Amino acid sequence: MKLSEKVNRCNLSPIRKFYPLMQKARARGIQIIPLNIGQPDIETPRGFFEAITSYQQKVLDYAPSPGIPAMIEAIQAYYGKLDVHFDASEIIVTTGGSEALSMALSCILDEGDEVLVAEPFYPNYRTFVNMAGGRICPIPTTPEEGYHFASREKIVPRITEKTRALMLSNPGNPTGTILTQEEIRLVSDIAKEYGLYLICDEVYREFIYEGELLTAAHIPGIEENLIIIDSVSKRFSACGARIGALISRNKEFMQAAMKLAQARLSVATVEQYGAAALYSVPDTYFESVREEYRRRRDVCYAGLTAIPGIVVAEPKGAFYMMAKLPVDNAEKFQTFLLEEFEDNNQTVTFAPGNGFYATPGAGEQEIRVAYVLQSEDLRRALELLKLAIEKYQAKYM
Repeated sequence: MKLSEKVNRCNLSPIRKFYPLMQKARARGIQIIPLNIGQPDIETPRGFFEAITSYQQKVLDYAPSPGIPAMIEAIQAYYGKLDVHFDASEIIVTTGGSEALSMALSCILDEGDEVLVAEPFYPNYRTFVNMAGGRICPIPTTPEEGYHFASREKIVPRITEKTRALMLSNPGNPTGTILTQEEIRLVSDIAKEYGLYLICDEVYREFIYEGELLTAAHIPGIEENLIIIDSVSKRFSACGARIGALISRNKEFMQAAMKLAQARLSVATVEQYGAAALYSVPDTYFESVREEYRRRRDVCYAGLTAIPGIVVAEPKGAFYMMAKLPVDNAEKFQTFLLEEFEDNNQTVTFAPGNGFYATPGAGEQEIRVAYVLQSEDLRRALELLKLAIEKYQAKYM
């Protein structure tokens, strides 16, 4: 039976593809310290669970396709604190930020259209672009430049008649890079000049370690271009709630997105009530969480830079960092970690870097590390990484 060319262009997630090997390692009694997935261990605010347990309707019915009023109002109030004001019609609640991305790309791409994305990038961007019939046109970056890409010299020469959008993550996944307001302004100006959509994935907005919270919605004059992707997953450590948002002041775009929202009927009803309650947490919640991630960032960065041969840039936001390892191939090394290596019945996982690139052959020695674990677990994970590199080099290099 034939599969579609669109799905054949997709790859397994580098973040999750080693799950079968992880299961086999655990079956052998190996404890795995996971640095591969951005699943925070910060406690979800209790308000989420209290809102769900207090849901007393006799019938669990469909929610409205745009989202329940309480959820939309919570999003409006959140942006209001950032001095940004959206009408209810400019917000669609989605099943996580992933559905928001998928909807946005399905609305704007035809077969063969292109989306400019700085690489390394979140691997699911490629999947969503491919499934919408488009393709990613990568903008190369380097750790020496802090993975910054916002310059006319890097962007404009890659714009073609097929380019439909610029897509960015700020703060960045997987690099932890934060674009300055000036860089966002520049990218916005380019999008407006060339008639492109600007898709801004801002799900890590709270996790910045210097400066103030930024959103592209602060930039005036790009109302027709800007599409914001948002989510409660990382902001409130509520990944399993699967509640996100698609936000834009472009009325024609939002009307198109509503066709897709109605086709999938609605987002889970009860989870929306729980997610709406999350937005009532005090600002001190974000302050304490941010400081905790800063400590973990410092532990992880110090541990990586202490390993001979590793190249890494200090992240300024989110809770990821990319690192180039002194090994010949990161996927081969990850397999080694799960099948051949252990120290006191422990090993470690990461996300191999090649899946974060569209350029063939790029990122083969790189990894993404998610510093979402307690500091003592991170220290042990990096100790294991150092030991494993030494043993791998002795055996295979």
